[in-house]
Amino acid sequence: MRQDREFRELRPISFETDINLYAEGSCLVKFGNTHVICTASIDEKIPRWLKNSGKGWVTAEYGMLPRSTDIRNDREATKGKQSGRTQEIQRLIGRSLRAIVNLENIGERQIKVDCDVIQADGGTRTASISGGYVALYQAIEKLKKSYNINKPIIKESVAAVSAGIINSQPYLDLNYEEDAKAQVDANFVICESNKIVEIQISGEEYSFTKEQFEQIFTLSQVGISQIIKKQKEILKI
Repeated sequence: MRQDREFRELRPISFETDINLYAEGSCLVKFGNTHVICTASIDEKIPRWLKNSGKGWVTAEYGMLPRSTDIRNDREATKGKQSGRTQEIQRLIGRSLRAIVNLENIGERQIKVDCDVIQADGGTRTASISGGYVALYQAIEKLKKSYNINKPIIKESVAAVSAGIINSQPYLDLNYEEDAKAQVDANFVICESNKIVEIQISGEEYSFTKEQFEQIFTLSQVGISQIIKKQKEILKI
């Protein structure tokens, strides 16, 4: 089915940092034709339920610009509420990033990661998590310097990638066309240590075997190790 890459290959992936003048951390991440701007902002206010707990918080917001797809879609703000998809994705991003942060060591403050999709061609949530980590890392480094924090805050790197089964063949890092044809569609969020943060997987009029799951899981592990290598290169860690 693919003409430009093997079933086990990622799309061209890149991270460009310091793209925003004001945010403590910022990154333009590209997974092929999916492009997402990620910023991380330090906020001295924390959720009320965390007051006097000694812990901080990491949260995320996600959105797609009106012309990020082949047809224009109105901003959700004009509709007065976020879609269920948007809420689900931003919760996933937040969970993924909190999994690798020592919240006790950032003090009673929060870091807000904003992921704005400027062009979508499949895998916007996985690109957002991977780019969101880069922006978050930058913000935390600035936080440590500003407040002379010597305790470790980032536990390890984290990234995400999609995979699926099309015509009984496993594929890594699906674009939109592939995702639409997939019999099985999955998103994997995995740390550098190979610990799993989250797996989202479902069949579309199709059930899959344990062996098929293991095939796409193995593909995702290889892909995520390559993404993390690129993250570490741009962050110089």
